[in-house]
Amino acid sequence: MSDAEVKDQEPATSCEEHKQEMQNNQPEGNDEEKQRKSGDEDEESPGVREEGTETDTLKMTRESQVYTATRDTLFPKNITQTRTHALSLEWVFGMNPTLPVFSLQDHDQLVVLYAGAHIGIIYNHTSNSQHVLQGHCSPISCMCVSEDRRWVATADQGPKSLVIIWDSYSGIPVHTMFNCHPKGGVIAMAYSRDAKHLVTLGAEEVQCVCIWDWTNETEKPLSFTEINPEHGFQEYIIFNPNDHTQLLTSSERVVVYYSRAQGSLQYVALKLKKFCRAATGESDAQSPVGFLSRSVFHWKEPQVLTATATGSLVIWDAMEDLAAKQCLPRDRVELIHLQTDPITVLTITDSCFVTGDTRGHIKFYDEDFRLLTLYSEFNLDAIVSISFSKECTEGYLEDCTLKAKPFIFRNFVVSTVKSTVVHVNTQKGIHEILLREDSDPLHAVACHPKQPYLVTGNHKGILKVYDYNKKVIICRRVFETEKQIQCVTFDPQGSYLAVGFGSGAIHILNSSTLQSDPEDCFHYTEDGIHHITFSSDSKFLATADAGKAVTVFRLQTNKGSSPRWTYLGRYRSHYKPIIDLLFGVHLDSTKPRLLSLGMDRRLVEYDLEKSVVNHLLVLSSERIEQSAVPVCMTWYPPLTAEQFLLIASDQYKIKLFNSTTKMCRKTLLCPTYGSPIKQIVVLPKLKESETNSYYLAYITEDKDIEDFFYFCQIRHQGTESMEKRKVSTKMPLSEVSSLMRALAYFPTEQEIEDMQNEVKFSQYAETGKYVTDIDLEEFIMLYVNHRPAFGISRDELIQDFHVLGNRVSTGRSVLRKHKLLQLLQARGEHMTEEEVAECFTKLLGLNEVDEEGQEGHGMYTFDAAIPDKISLETFTGHILGFPSPAGQSGRSSSSQ
Repeated sequence: MSDAEVKDQEPATSCEEHKQEMQNNQPEGNDEEKQRKSGDEDEESPGVREEGTETDTLKMTRESQVYTATRDTLFPKNITQTRTHALSLEWVFGMNPTLPVFSLQDHDQLVVLYAGAHIGIIYNHTSNSQHVLQGHCSPISCMCVSEDRRWVATADQGPKSLVIIWDSYSGIPVHTMFNCHPKGGVIAMAYSRDAKHLVTLGAEEVQCVCIWDWTNETEKPLSFTEINPEHGFQEYIIFNPNDHTQLLTSSERVVVYYSRAQGSLQYVALKLKKFCRAATGESDAQSPVGFLSRSVFHWKEPQVLTATATGSLVIWDAMEDLAAKQCLPRDRVELIHLQTDPITVLTITDSCFVTGDTRGHIKFYDEDFRLLTLYSEFNLDAIVSISFSKECTEGYLEDCTLKAKPFIFRNFVVSTVKSTVVHVNTQKGIHEILLREDSDPLHAVACHPKQPYLVTGNHKGILKVYDYNKKVIICRRVFETEKQIQCVTFDPQGSYLAVGFGSGAIHILNSSTLQSDPEDCFHYTEDGIHHITFSSDSKFLATADAGKAVTVFRLQTNKGSSPRWTYLGRYRSHYKPIIDLLFGVHLDSTKPRLLSLGMDRRLVEYDLEKSVVNHLLVLSSERIEQSAVPVCMTWYPPLTAEQFLLIASDQYKIKLFNSTTKMCRKTLLCPTYGSPIKQIVVLPKLKESETNSYYLAYITEDKDIEDFFYFCQIRHQGTESMEKRKVSTKMPLSEVSSLMRALAYFPTEQEIEDMQNEVKFSQYAETGKYVTDIDLEEFIMLYVNHRPAFGISRDELIQDFHVLGNRVSTGRSVLRKHKLLQLLQARGEHMTEEEVAECFTKLLGLNEVDEEGQEGHGMYTFDAAIPDKISLETFTGHILGFPSPAGQSGRSSSSQ
């Protein structure tokens, strides 16, 4: 992104300026884009020539997605797009209540920004849709938005912390800052009023404040300073809206005021302890002030105002004439008792001070600290953030003032510590709940087998059922006597929902109402329930607990009475924790079988047929590993006459065991992403699937690019070499393309050359030498900056088929097989016949042998597998392996 795209945006300073259309705040773009705009423009397609072809228009739009974006780009009306990735994140339930919620739009559509774990979420309440900002490997620690709501910044505190700048109009990441605070990540940040500068506050042991010109691709801040640890841990930072050379941070006891008017960043500590003694003459223990919460700059006076936990305001006259490390004189500090409730939020809008407190009240004060208006009827808990809309109107206040004075009405969004988000229409005096989530972590989740329902549970005993198509909560229950929900599961018919608690209790509920009969509540152990599962015929329920025991319940169906669940038996079958519990069916019948897998390396099967009440029998107990520790198991798909169990271990191996003999029949290397596999599941096969393939989903702790990085070194040295390996922190530039493709980014040859040249000539001007290798950190920067912000969308493929294919009688475009092969070998970055054959052989999973049974890549190997007329569905589904578009909607995800 060029300087001009951001630096020419000036903030609106009056209500009328805030009402202007967003094109007045659009970035100007680079020279090429300015030249395009200088000609005649289509009113609906800014920056595109009218005389261009449809293909040219599409190409130019792809090249300038940020430049051409408007507020309606991210959530277009009446337009749906299909996802093209097997794992596309479609919706996020819940939020991080400790981080603020920001108002992004408030006019035609109501749009807010909040965080959920590792991602930012732009939520359109009007259309009930989301766009997720994916890019962080660790949970987001802080966020901020520019005054014009165009630019969003997110940061984390992980081992490889990032700061990412996003365009809120398009959802595209426009700049990434790597390790700007490598020793602790970022705890707080803020934009200057003109959005040209971003300040970050680190979470290091010795904290550092850095000011960045984020519009330039520089790795060093404009200015920075370290904070003396004696001032306490600073956790909040803002710019002075009237002077971007002034900033402040605050801790529980100290406000630090910064100035870079002389070039370097200097600061003065405004200490509450010294103020208490100077202003009140009392000791710390007698202090009526308490902890500091939030601080702001006065919009007119050279003052800093700090809210306290006792409802007071501390006013500091701390401006230009203060030298570094100077203490404030007593006459330059003032204490005003504002209210009785502790203040949790202090902000400024339109010449008003605004507070939020622990009782959920929002109060507006004028510059003389007289109460203007009060919002106390919302029945909220403690306020975490208040964010005002950019749009506003003028009117008159009559309730709390003696004289009716003009007042700027600006809607706002409030968030609370219990994850409630409320939108307030100030002119109409009404409020609307946008989100109401539980603030506690989730510990249990399950999907309904037949309906689009998702159930979640937490340690406070709250059970919720969501309709994930409609994105609404359809049922909720709070358990009063039992807490700590550990696990939940539906039976295969969807009639029952079983809940396991940390107390050892088991409740079997009606899945529609979440209610249960007292006879369907069991408590046979004091050990917490860790695993719970139903048999495929819904007649058995099994649990595994922290006491290393398995408990089984059976459904009794007597004539003339309703079905009832009864206790069958409990068996302590392992001497180490049970890590998985699995029902199946016998190979020669439909009778259920039950197996448990423990960290003691034992696979135990239970004899359900011969077991009687209070006497659960074990059929077999086999030791399946010697050194490796199993971590999870699932049933292998029914692709062979034999029945197999698929078991993963902590040594990055997957083994197939015959389910009858328990004999190991095959050993495979697991994916080596960061950690051993934690959990696996074979996905059900779609009825409309064109292939006989099954998909295996698995969980690891990380996708470890690092492993690929070092494997590329081995590949460069030769995979069959017997010589001692030379492991380095760098790899040759020639391996960049292989590593990019291993990470699911497939650049063209020209793009590869551009990337290699970017590194190759990066130091040539200074040293006169080429750079021939790259380290891991440099590669990650290259990968993040060059990979596409979004994947290939279905709309793009449709357009390509319109251009390359022929229209048939049905009205659809198809591409002839011979034309596709011809284009691949003759147009663009053309491929050889052998390269084409190899690609299609890999994509279609064909045997790589020729007609004489010799290994090779003949064109015939895929000739019969591809129809003569290739439709879009055939190309995306059968050849590329994209998921079926049926019933799918939402924005195409970016490659991760």
